[in-house]
Amino acid sequence: MKNKSLQILLLCCISYSTFGQWQQSAGTAGLNMQSLITNGIYNFAGGQTGAYLSTDSAANYSLSNTGNDNVGPTRGFTKDNNYIYTCTSQGAFRSSDNGATWVSKSVGLTNLLGGGILKVGTRLFYVGPTGVFMSTDQGDNWSAAGLSTTDVRSIAAINDTLFVGTNGAGIYKSVDFGANWVAINNGLNGALNFRAMESKGNTLFAGGPTGTGVFRSLDFGANWTLLSGGLASGSYRGFASNTQIIAAGSFGSGVFYSTNNGDNWTTINTGLTDLTIFDLELNDNYIIAATNTQGVFRFPLSSLNLSTDIHDIVTNSIISVFPNPTTNQINVSANLGLIGSFYNVYDYTGKSVLTGKLTSEKTILELSNLEKGIYFLNVGENHKQTFKIIKE
Repeated sequence: MKNKSLQILLLCCISYSTFGQWQQSAGTAGLNMQSLITNGIYNFAGGQTGAYLSTDSAANYSLSNTGNDNVGPTRGFTKDNNYIYTCTSQGAFRSSDNGATWVSKSVGLTNLLGGGILKVGTRLFYVGPTGVFMSTDQGDNWSAAGLSTTDVRSIAAINDTLFVGTNGAGIYKSVDFGANWVAINNGLNGALNFRAMESKGNTLFAGGPTGTGVFRSLDFGANWTLLSGGLASGSYRGFASNTQIIAAGSFGSGVFYSTNNGDNWTTINTGLTDLTIFDLELNDNYIIAATNTQGVFRFPLSSLNLSTDIHDIVTNSIISVFPNPTTNQINVSANLGLIGSFYNVYDYTGKSVLTGKLTSEKTILELSNLEKGIYFLNVGENHKQTFKIIKE
C-alpha cells in the first residue's frame, strides 16, 4: 500500500501543468549566448561577444568583458572561493572582482580554443582540441592531463572522478586527475559526440548528438541508458541541476526538466523565441537559459512547485558504506526497505567483479580477492545509489 501511495504522489509531481513562462533578459536580445554561471548575486553569461553580468537575478545584463576574450566566444565558466574563470577561443581568463576585469591565464595550454572549464577540489581542468589540461595554482600554470590527440568538448565530475565528452570518441573517465583515462561507452549505441555533461549527486547525464538525446549513468559511467519519458530526440548542449531538478537544453526543441532524476520530463518553452539552447543555469529563483540567437531568458522556479518533489525524500541518506578506504571488507548499512536489493561492484573499467543482494540492515562484502585500486559499488534497482570504494 505504501508503494502504491508513493507512485501516486510521484505521478502527481511530474504531471501537473506549468503556468510560468520565459522572460527575455534585458541587454541580451539578438545575442549568441553559450555559457552561464551564478556566483551569489552575480549571474554571468558568455557568448560570441564576450562576458556579460547581471546583479538582479538575470533580469538585466550588461557587457562585463574588460580583459576577457573579445575575438571569439566565451564558452564556459567555473569558480572557486576567490575567482571566476572563463573558457574562451583565446584561452582561460580569471577575474578577482566578479567580472569587472579579467586577466589572461593560459600558460601551458597548447591550444587556446576551449571546450569547457571545471573546478574539481583544488584543481582546475580545461578541455579543448588537444585534450585535457590541469592547473593546481588557480590557473597561473597549466599542464597536460591526458587525451592529447582527442577533441574534448565537455567535462563533469562526481567528487574527484572526472568525465569528459569528446567530438568523435565518445566519453572517457579518469579517477586519478587525468593520469589515466578509460573509454566508458557501454550503452551509448554508437554515439560519439558529446558536447554537454552534468553530474547530479552520483547520477551522470550526457547530451548526445543529433538522432539521440540525453543519456544517463547511475554507476559512474559503467553503463548508459538513452532516456525518453517526454524528452525530444535530438542534440543536447546544456544542463543545470540541483537536489530537486535536472534541466536539459536541446538544439531546436527548447528546455525540458525532470523532478525524478530523469525518469520523466516536462517541456517548458512558453515565451522562448529561440529553441536552440547552449547552456542552462539555476540561481535561487530562476532557471536561466542561454540561446543561440536571442540571448538569455529566465523562468521562475516558483512555477514548478518543487516543494512537492518526492524523489529526494525517498533516496536521501538511506545507505552508508564503511570503512572506506578498506583492505578486505566493507559494511553496507541500509534501511529495512532496501533489504533484498541487488548490489554490484565494478572495477575502474566498468567490469562487474562482485554481485549479490543486501541480506540485512548490515551486509558485509568481502573484497579480499580483489586487487588494490578504485571500485564503484552500485546499490538498488530503481533510483540507484553509487559509492566510490578504495581498496588498499
